[in-house]
Amino acid sequence: MTKTIKLTAAQALVKWLSVQMTEEGDRFIEGVWAIFGHGNVAGLGEALHGIGDALPTWRGQNEQTMAHAAIAYAKTKKRKRAHAVTSSIGPGATNMVTAAALAHVNRLPVLFIPGDVFASRRPDPVLQQIEDFDDGTVSANDAFKPVVRYFDRIARPEHLLTALPRALSVMTDPANCGPVCLAFCQDVQADAFDYPESFFEPKVWRIRRPEPDPRELEDVAELIRHAKCPVIVSGGGVLYSDAEETLTAFSRKHNIPFVETQAGKGANAWDNEFNFGSPGVTGSECANRLCENADLVIGVGTRFQDFTTGSWALFKKEHRTLISVNLHGYDATKHGATPVVGDARGSLEKLSALLADHRAPSFDMKSRLAWHDTVRSVTAAPESGLTNYLPTDAQVIGAVQRVATEKTVVMCAAGTMPGALQVLWQSVKGGYHMEYGYSCMGYEVAGAMGIKLAAPEKEVICFVGDGSYMMANSELATAVMRHVPFTVVLTDNRGYGCINRLQIECGGAEFNNMYKDSNIEEMPELDFVGHVRSMGAHAEKAADIADLERKIVEARSRSKPTVIVIDTDAVPGTGAGGHWWDVAVPQAGGPDRLERAREHYNMNARDQRTFN
Repeated sequence: MTKTIKLTAAQALVKWLSVQMTEEGDRFIEGVWAIFGHGNVAGLGEALHGIGDALPTWRGQNEQTMAHAAIAYAKTKKRKRAHAVTSSIGPGATNMVTAAALAHVNRLPVLFIPGDVFASRRPDPVLQQIEDFDDGTVSANDAFKPVVRYFDRIARPEHLLTALPRALSVMTDPANCGPVCLAFCQDVQADAFDYPESFFEPKVWRIRRPEPDPRELEDVAELIRHAKCPVIVSGGGVLYSDAEETLTAFSRKHNIPFVETQAGKGANAWDNEFNFGSPGVTGSECANRLCENADLVIGVGTRFQDFTTGSWALFKKEHRTLISVNLHGYDATKHGATPVVGDARGSLEKLSALLADHRAPSFDMKSRLAWHDTVRSVTAAPESGLTNYLPTDAQVIGAVQRVATEKTVVMCAAGTMPGALQVLWQSVKGGYHMEYGYSCMGYEVAGAMGIKLAAPEKEVICFVGDGSYMMANSELATAVMRHVPFTVVLTDNRGYGCINRLQIECGGAEFNNMYKDSNIEEMPELDFVGHVRSMGAHAEKAADIADLERKIVEARSRSKPTVIVIDTDAVPGTGAGGHWWDVAVPQAGGPDRLERAREHYNMNARDQRTFN
C-alpha cells in the first residue's frame, strides 16, 4: 500500500521544491521572493512560514523588480540555479508579466507562482478578479501565457503531482529553458490532500548536453574549410554551456576571429587576441569591418537579435553564408542558417576534431589594437581646468574602467549605457552582465542585487540613467535590509537622453523625452542623493570624473548599497563605433529634416539581407 502524507497543496508545493537538487548538492530553487496579499497569504504564505530555512522567503518591494532580482540571479548562475516569485492575484500578478517576458526573451529560468481566483467559484467575482465576459476559465494570469515557456493552473491539489515535475523539467532543459507560471487558485492552496510520500524524495536535476547530429557537423565543417573570411559571433549560449575556453581554443586552432553579442560579452577577456569586440549597432569598428567582409558567419549560442546584425544590414558580403550552432532548432535555423542543433561546448569540440589542422586564411589582427586606442581616447578623463562642463557617458565609463579590478562586474539594461558599455567597456572574463534581450528599464537596481546575491565575491557596479532609476528603485531598500552591497552609478541627463538622440536621428523633433521638451509647468529639481538616503543606502554626488573614481573605490568598504550621482551631457553618443539600426522613418509628409532622414534610411535599408 502506498504511504501518503496529508498536506495542504501549498505545503506540498514548498516541500517538493525544497528537495529539488542540483548535481552540486544545492537546491535548484534557492528560495522564494514574496509579496503577500489576498490570493497567496493564507495558503502559500503559511506554508512558506512553516518550512522556514528549508526554502527561505525574501520580501521585495515590487513584484516586477523582485522578479528582476531572481532573473539576474539565474543569469549569473548560468541557469544552474533559480528563484521562485509569488504574488497575490490581480495587480500583484500582472506586475510580474513584464519580468516574465524579460526572462522568456533571455531564455532564463524563473518560477512564477501568482495567486489565482477560487477554483470553486463560490465567491465570484472575488476582489481583483478579472472577468472575461465570454470565457469563464480566464483569469488575469492568462496574461502570462505568451511570455512563459510553460503555464499551468493549479485548480486541484493533485495537479501538483504532474505540474511541478513539468515545471522543473522546462527550467532545467537547456533548449527550452525559460520562465514557468503555476497560477495557484487561492482556495486550492488551502485544500488538504493525501500525497504519496515518494513524491517528496529528493531529486537531482542534471543539465543535459545534447549531442549534435554528425551530418550537420559535416555540412558545417565543409563550409568552414572553403571560407576565406569567416567570423564567429559568440552569444550567451557560450556562457550557459561553459564553453568560454572551448570557443577560444577553437578560434585559435582554426585562426577564426570572434565578436561578442551583448549576452555573450565577457565570456572571454577583452585582450584576447582573437576578440574583436562587439558587432552591429553598438559594435566596434574592427568587429563591424570583419562582419561586413565575412563570407561565413558562424553564430554560437546567439539568436541573432537585430542589434547584433545591424538589422541584417551588417553581413553584406555577396554570397555570404550563415551558420548557427544552437540548442534549439528554432534559433539554429533562423534566416536560412545552416544549423548545428546541440550544446555549444560539445559542438565546437566535435567540429574542431572534424576540421583537424585546418586554419582559415590570415586576417588583420592590428585593427583591434587601433580600436583599443580609440576606446582609450573617447573614455579618457577630461582635461583639468574645464569649467561649465558636463562629462559624457563615455567618460563616465572610462572613470569606472580605470578603477575596476578583476572582481568587477558591470551591469545595465536600458538607455544609453547598454550600447556605450557594449562598444567601450573592456571586460575581464565574467565581468559583464547586460539585460538587452528585452532592454527593460527598471531592471538595473534589482538586477544588481540579484547578481550580488549570486556572486557575493564580486564587486557589482550598476550603471543606470535617471529615467530608469525613476521607473524602479525601491529594491535599494531591500538590499539595505539584507546587507547586499553594490555600487550604482546614476547618470543624470535630465530626461530620456538615449531616445531623444534616436528621435533626432530619425528626423523627428525633440519632443517629450527631455524634461525641457515636455509639457510641464516647471523643470523638476530631483534630489537623487536625498531620495537614496531616505531608503537607508549611502548616496553622494560626484563633482567630476576624478571625484567619481574616488567615490567608487571608497564604496568597496561598505556593507550596503552606494549610489553615486553624476550629471552628464545628454547630447553626445559614444563617439566611436556603431552601425545603422532599422527604426522606421515616416514615408510621407514632414519638414526637410524628415526628408533627409528618409534618404539616409532608404540608403541603408538597401543593404538588408535576411536570408542566405
